[in-house]
Amino acid sequence: MRPYSKVQSGDFTTIVVVAGSFLRPVGGWLADKIGGYKLLLVLLLIVSACLAGVSSMPSLPMVVCLLFVAMGMLGMGNGSVFQLVPQRFPDRIGIMTGLVGAAGGLGGFMLPSVLGAIKDRTGEYSVGILLFAIVFLAGSATLLHLGSSWRETWNAISADRAGIFCYRALARGWVGRDSILEDEGRL
Repeated sequence: MRPYSKVQSGDFTTIVVVAGSFLRPVGGWLADKIGGYKLLLVLLLIVSACLAGVSSMPSLPMVVCLLFVAMGMLGMGNGSVFQLVPQRFPDRIGIMTGLVGAAGGLGGFMLPSVLGAIKDRTGEYSVGILLFAIVFLAGSATLLHLGSSWRETWNAISADRAGIFCYRALARGWVGRDSILEDEGRL
């Protein structure tokens, strides 16, 4: 791979960052339409797939495209999280949005630090990027699992507005309730 100048590298970075910044409101708008929970599940899966693709170190144009999509989805995820917060914490919106913003700032600091530390240890970025792809996949699975309990513990109107669903209920509908109950030993 030929080396790129600092200016060219800055241009690539700008292209990727612009995607995240400009797609935040789109994420909020979509979250209002379909629910922040559903949107966040899909976005986390897309980010995971894009980062897994980047970790294979394809050509630079492909890396920039994949990172553009990944950062755009993360920006949209930001919009969906801010749609979820008032649904879950209607009486503490100020403090909770402050905490979410602080967590985002910490993540923005930690990401390059962790990637740099992994590169120092392994000699390449691909291992760290793949690790983050796995983290996003695990985050999606965790969010899917939490939906089962959130559906029962959140205010029903807020849960509907957030688009929260129980994957177990969907599975029962797809394969039939009796076979699920048999598998769990309850029938």
